[in-house]
Amino acid sequence: MVYCDKNPEIILWASEEIAIPYKNPIDKKVHRYFPDFIIKTAKGKKYMIEIKPKKYTMPPKPGKRKSKRFFGEQLEYIKNTAKWQAASKYCEDQDMEFKVFTEKELGIYS
Repeated sequence: MVYCDKNPEIILWASEEIAIPYKNPIDKKVHRYFPDFIIKTAKGKKYMIEIKPKKYTMPPKPGKRKSKRFFGEQLEYIKNTAKWQAASKYCEDQDMEFKVFTEKELGIYS
């Protein structure tokens, strides 16, 4: 948020302002997804941004045995993928670009 406020290229931003319906492939119900940010640049480009740790943007890797944690991470990844597909489709229809930012894009390294 501070980055958005201090960046002269960003002329407008909002946080969790849009609700995008998506079908959760796990429970087969329609839910609402609230992306983290909507950004408009001085050049007229519009972006929808989701911020996630990199490990949540890839399918989880099972350990030696498939634990409860692994199954939970797998379900979360499936749900996130459905959200991001719905967001991408929404953005196509709204002349926007959907992006998922991780530590890499934010310049945060652990």
